[in-house]
Amino acid sequence: MWVGVRGAIAYGHLERIQTDGSAAASAVASDPSSAAPTLARLASDAEAAHGLTSDPVWQIAERTPWIGPQLAAFGTVAAASDELLRNSLLPLAVAAQSTSLDSLKPVDGRIDTSGLATLVAPSEAAATSAHEAAAAIENIDRTPLIGVVGNAVGRAADLFTTSSNALDALSRTTQLLPAMLGEEGPRDYLLLVQNNAEWRSLGGITGTAILLHTDAGAVSLVDTRSATALSQGISAPLVQLPEDIQAIYQTRPARYFHNLTQIPDFTIDGPLARDMYKAQTGTDVAGVIVVDPVVLSYLLQAIGPVTVADGQQLTADNAVPMLLNQVYERYSAPTAQDAFFASATGAVFQALLKGQGSTAGMLTALARATEEHRVLMWAANPDEQSVVAGTTLAGELPITDEHTARFGVYLNDGTGSKMSYYVKPDVSLSWDHCQQTGEKSPRQLTLTLALGNSAPEDAQTSLPPYITGNGVYGVAPGSASVVSNIYLPQGYELVSASASNGSPYEEGTLDGRRVLTFGVNLDPQASASVTVVVKATTSATEAEALVTPTADASLDPTVFGVCNNASAPALE
Repeated sequence: MWVGVRGAIAYGHLERIQTDGSAAASAVASDPSSAAPTLARLASDAEAAHGLTSDPVWQIAERTPWIGPQLAAFGTVAAASDELLRNSLLPLAVAAQSTSLDSLKPVDGRIDTSGLATLVAPSEAAATSAHEAAAAIENIDRTPLIGVVGNAVGRAADLFTTSSNALDALSRTTQLLPAMLGEEGPRDYLLLVQNNAEWRSLGGITGTAILLHTDAGAVSLVDTRSATALSQGISAPLVQLPEDIQAIYQTRPARYFHNLTQIPDFTIDGPLARDMYKAQTGTDVAGVIVVDPVVLSYLLQAIGPVTVADGQQLTADNAVPMLLNQVYERYSAPTAQDAFFASATGAVFQALLKGQGSTAGMLTALARATEEHRVLMWAANPDEQSVVAGTTLAGELPITDEHTARFGVYLNDGTGSKMSYYVKPDVSLSWDHCQQTGEKSPRQLTLTLALGNSAPEDAQTSLPPYITGNGVYGVAPGSASVVSNIYLPQGYELVSASASNGSPYEEGTLDGRRVLTFGVNLDPQASASVTVVVKATTSATEAEALVTPTADASLDPTVFGVCNNASAPALE
């Protein structure tokens, strides 16, 4: 009875935390000082919940059959909430009382980062505490949990992961941004804008390259060039690629600027872009940043519409279709298309540098885009790159660990066209059976990739030749050729792999990972699928697949597995 009363009271505290915690955590990432009052109240709830679920009577009850795991899980959530709020979020918010991230809004093209210095230490400490709290929730065995406890743990896991990621991003930003903005001396950065209408592994062809110059907080756009212009005159690879990369991607990433992100590891692509850009322009850059038109649409939500060179207004709603599809209907000449793309991108960044919109809105937009693997960065300075490493921003290959098996599903256009705009990838994951957390057993994991071409049936005649490719590379106009590179989880054996159209696959290895390459041609309104089954003796209870970000913002590039007790797929 005593445990039940204390549990009911603690549940009330935790319910308030889970109701208001997500908004408070987001506020800390965008403007820490504004979140302090709410966090102080939630921290009191967390301290009370922890106290109610950590006394000797509760601890004895945790060892009883059936009810014990429920109480133990509940106690872990309470303790982790106390850690997250009292030792992470609240101290950071208090430290930020004298600093507003709104001070980062550019004034006359200059960003003042002096206020970030006071946040470096507290944000790093907050990120460490948040990571520990999230790990505690991750390690809860959910198998025996039922009803309200199971739901509470699931909600807590989402909240703690989101909070941990946001604080980690804030910590790394406070460390990197002053130097990147030239506080220690002038710098040049290469900004690449990917075109998701023509897929490459990390998003799309790098159609536009913008040279940014920073000096004492001042940011300016120095030069804009198309990938076509930067690829002119290259007759042989500008950089010697390792043999394992050439076996899968040949030498194209080092011969065509468009193909820089065909290799799905930005720690390789970043230096490659720097070297190719220097060879073609003579300019050496301190780092390389990648975005795509979906990122621009998110930023436009914060800054409002901008006007491009031909007088058109670019908005959050029309940016993606205009830049990735309608431009090819409006302009038939590639040079005019490139000019429009460059003008639109430049207009968005000029608006940012003029200080349009809210800082909180801009940071929220960038946080969402980064979480979706649409913003990537590589730094030439090894110390700065070490701050980026291991984050979503780094664009590294997925790593399988004891908790999660991770695939990479990277898509490349094989049509020589802009037909990727019409192709939708649908990825699903499933285990053959469940198991308790920490228990090792033989298990199979199935990945299914379904691809559908939504182009109209008369695409051959109704779509412009530049969109269809006009059959130049042997693919019928209106059809879409997709080359899928599927990276298997490390330590997992291949059981079977097949495509619904019966086409064979090729095998390769990159960075110790087995890679299966499938080619699929999709006629308008047609679909096809690829199924891959792997096995391992593992304690992992989760599965993820990192998929090429597309033009469709509703498609999450990270797909999560679902544990079920379906029978294992048959061996072939």
